[in-house]
Amino acid sequence: MIKDFFILDFSYDVIDNIPVIFIWAIDTEGQRIVLLEKSFRPYFYVVVDEKEVEYIIEEIKKLSKSGSPITNIIPIKGKKLFGQPVTVLRIETLIPAYVRIYRDEVLKVKGVKQVLEADIRFYMRYSIDKYIKPFHWIKAEVEEVENINFRVNKVYEIKNIKEQYVGSIPKLRKLSFSIQVYSKQGSPNPRKDPIVVIAVKTDDSAKQFVASDSDDKQIIKEFVAFFQEYDPDIVYGFNTNSFDLQYLLERAHSKGLKLDIGRRVNGEPSQGVYGHYSMTGRLNVDLAGFVNSVSEVKIKTLENICDYLGIVKKEDRVNLEWYEIPKMWEDKDKKNKVIQYVADNARSVYLLGESFLPFAIELTRITGLPLDQLSMASVGYRVEWLLMRESNKYNELIPNKEERTGESYEGGLVISPIQGIHENVIVLDFSSMYPSIMIKYNVGPDTLVKGECNDCWVSPIGHKFRKEPPGLYKFVLENLVKERREIKSKLKETKDEYEKRLLDERQKALKVMANAFYGYMGWINARWYSREGAEAVTAWGRSIISDAAKIATEHGFKVIYGDTDSIFIKGNGDINKLQEIISQKFGIEIKMDKVYKRVLFTESKKRYAGITEDGRIDIVGFEAIRGDWCELAREVQRNVIEIILRTGKVDDAVRYVRKTILSLRRGEFKIEDLIIWKGLDKDVNEYAITAPHVVAAKKAIKAGYLVTKGSKIGYVIVKGTNKLSERAEPYFLVKDNSRIDISYYVDNQIIPSAMHVLKVFGVKEDSLKSGGTDILSFFKK
Repeated sequence: MIKDFFILDFSYDVIDNIPVIFIWAIDTEGQRIVLLEKSFRPYFYVVVDEKEVEYIIEEIKKLSKSGSPITNIIPIKGKKLFGQPVTVLRIETLIPAYVRIYRDEVLKVKGVKQVLEADIRFYMRYSIDKYIKPFHWIKAEVEEVENINFRVNKVYEIKNIKEQYVGSIPKLRKLSFSIQVYSKQGSPNPRKDPIVVIAVKTDDSAKQFVASDSDDKQIIKEFVAFFQEYDPDIVYGFNTNSFDLQYLLERAHSKGLKLDIGRRVNGEPSQGVYGHYSMTGRLNVDLAGFVNSVSEVKIKTLENICDYLGIVKKEDRVNLEWYEIPKMWEDKDKKNKVIQYVADNARSVYLLGESFLPFAIELTRITGLPLDQLSMASVGYRVEWLLMRESNKYNELIPNKEERTGESYEGGLVISPIQGIHENVIVLDFSSMYPSIMIKYNVGPDTLVKGECNDCWVSPIGHKFRKEPPGLYKFVLENLVKERREIKSKLKETKDEYEKRLLDERQKALKVMANAFYGYMGWINARWYSREGAEAVTAWGRSIISDAAKIATEHGFKVIYGDTDSIFIKGNGDINKLQEIISQKFGIEIKMDKVYKRVLFTESKKRYAGITEDGRIDIVGFEAIRGDWCELAREVQRNVIEIILRTGKVDDAVRYVRKTILSLRRGEFKIEDLIIWKGLDKDVNEYAITAPHVVAAKKAIKAGYLVTKGSKIGYVIVKGTNKLSERAEPYFLVKDNSRIDISYYVDNQIIPSAMHVLKVFGVKEDSLKSGGTDILSFFKK
């Protein structure tokens, strides 16, 4: 029979010594389906000396093992590696795990130059070869078979996939969850500390499973039963890969239970690539992986992210500090507040997931990465999977990963700013400059020419790239740009609001992916790495920005600043004419990005703040968007900037700083506003220097808290006569405001953060500490 299926995910298993790929899907009736593919076999490629092909084939045959014999060795024609033709053999076997075993042995055969594509997961290899991706539909010839141990409506065996197409997304079942552990002291230990609340939120309900005592066996059983009954397609979490799921697994096992929440009976979550936990047949989406893109929020807690995005404001939910929870749980009058806190977490996670899902779906459709892996994969890996899929169409072999040391090269041009306040400043921005350069000059590792070349593009620093044929980067980028252009045209025409949103998410995803290619090319972990390519792109970019600034000056504008792909100008010239001239000269569109009503520049590059005509404030490069200052210092700097930008009055900003310092000296503050956050990039015992956050971490460990590499340490500086670092205390161990060293915060946090802005106007540092009202005293004489 011929049927249509919407693909959710892929997995595989070896059954009776045969590899079986599972395609988890939904059919046109909304039934949950698993499709079994039993005919596909694992393979890899071997690049060989063309003179030794017959000898190499015979030698490889000798390596065949009874557990998974080599079933076929096929010479393949037309394959390229970095654009160069190569002689290739395709080695086929039976069991996927044997690919790596054969890889190592085949490499030792005389005449073998490289083994390629032996590190691609079996089910992803299948999806690449069959040109199928998650969140697409396929039309397939199938035969229904017996459902054995699958939690789905029907099971089919695939006979033939006819086509893949993009259709509407069926109604998906989504579930979010959050857990709360009761730990009297220190960090939770799954061997002894019970889960006391598990909260879930679904598309149409919310539920909390609450332990009546310290035995969490019953609520884990209830959670698993609810999970199986609701049968979600997508499971939202926040840091669930790093905590919740691992804790649930260990607690379940300690109680003699299985966390049986997949779509295969007795299938527990298992940790896979990128550190994510895979739930067979479901998409476990840890949203913490997506929020890294929200750079404006430095401490990326669930509450902070949802508050910033306006999804769930802090005032509309219960907010608790983790160290408060044990005592509140022990207090019968406060226990319900803890339960509501966990329920609010589950609700926040669900709404956050719904906010990210449309964009994430489009990234999945573009890259082919399943949604659960996409949420944890870096931008580089997302680009790489797109290239891996497209290289197959281009007949280009996928290179191996290589270990490389970091190589620095000159970045984009930054034109030094004219210090001070400027009004009515226009920002002209080159649309996707780096992708445009890569397309125009056919930049890539496969087009790089290191010898003589008569028909090459030559970069300003001398790197050469052949003009024809197009390289892999150009091939893929042109497709992304073309599709985005077509979608933007559709956006102008469509009147359906739902369709508009989907199209907008698609064009944003295409833009994000295209803009990531330059960074990927210079990423040392990239399979298609090219330092020369990255260097050449930035060199062309510097040349373009420099020339664009000269053209702007020639047409009556004053250049205030320039950075990488944009210039800041002011003047009374014809801005439309200027855009037209620059765009035509370089073949890259430049357009007005924004107009600043007022913009502030310090003497430093990449540090400015501006207010747009609609009242929005942009802050770039100041401590206000960095994470190494306490919240009060960031707040002071933000407010100083805002006062100056909105009013143009420096004296008002100085008065505000003085008032803040006075309040601090009076003890009118919350300890939470003085916390300094710093991450541990290694274990505490590996630090040779006793930095404040390391001292605080050691104190937290001594108090019984689990602190490891990667932990975020929050500390405050307290009074004392010993060294500053020794006076760093974990914030949750400081209960009395009088212990805080106010002088440290005034001299090392508040004043420095304010002075980064105010020194531009000649304000004296000492004037911020005084309580006088003489405006002239603010300024240097």
